[in-house]
Amino acid sequence: MDIDYRKDAPIGVFDSGVGGLTVVREIMQNLPNENLVYFGDTARVPYGSKSVDTIIRFSKQIVRFLQTKNVKAIVIACNTVSALALDILRKETEIPIIGVVKPGAKVAAEVTKNKKVGIIGTEATVKSGVYTKFIQQYHSDIEVLAKACPLFVPLVEEGFVDNRITSEAIDYYLHEMKQSEIDTLILGCTHYPLLYNRVKSYMGEHICLVNPAHETALELKQLLQEKNLENIQKKEGKIPTYDFYSSDAPVRFKAFANSVLPYSVDWIEHINIEEF
Repeated sequence: MDIDYRKDAPIGVFDSGVGGLTVVREIMQNLPNENLVYFGDTARVPYGSKSVDTIIRFSKQIVRFLQTKNVKAIVIACNTVSALALDILRKETEIPIIGVVKPGAKVAAEVTKNKKVGIIGTEATVKSGVYTKFIQQYHSDIEVLAKACPLFVPLVEEGFVDNRITSEAIDYYLHEMKQSEIDTLILGCTHYPLLYNRVKSYMGEHICLVNPAHETALELKQLLQEKNLENIQKKEGKIPTYDFYSSDAPVRFKAFANSVLPYSVDWIEHINIEEF
């Protein structure tokens, strides 16, 4: 596929579930002319507790599916996949691929004043140490405190953002982080921005929360500009196309999407991702 001249081709975005819709929201806001294809692997969520081999296999299947949609770029809207499979996926295709880890790490390294940064994410993301690696590439003397918060993803997916159970989970996972000297905290999972206000309230106003979803949208824009793939020309009266696919539970997906996106999602198509 020659992607050099496909400026109107869609951008492919994928995540283990619906959390990646926070990245889609940022792309919609920052690249309003771009067409999008989103895949949420809701049948196999969460990825954070699965083996590296399994995560890589799942990711390759999704990239193959997105290739059938002739996407011009792919955004891995999943910290776990970005941490464990990005380099491997880049070898699988000529399509430009970016993840969410590096943009968030870069901003955290820039904004911390006391050089003490916290990162919360899935077990796989935290265990990989990828955020620490990238942060210390920018400033080697930054101290990084990491904490896995495995319950956050299912709580968000179940719609429990404002539930008392979520308050207890935040206190359980972040109590030590709150007592530490960090001044910056990376929300190292795409589900976590949906807990932004809850985490901010718990951690305190003095803590700078970094949302990698926003930084990823900005990096995507820069990538498209560099490769001359940005869909700049918007035809009169033509609005971008947004197509959504999931491996399970499209009804719940639709309800969740409409609570997150600045756009009404009318249809989610079910895909048997194991066929790819």
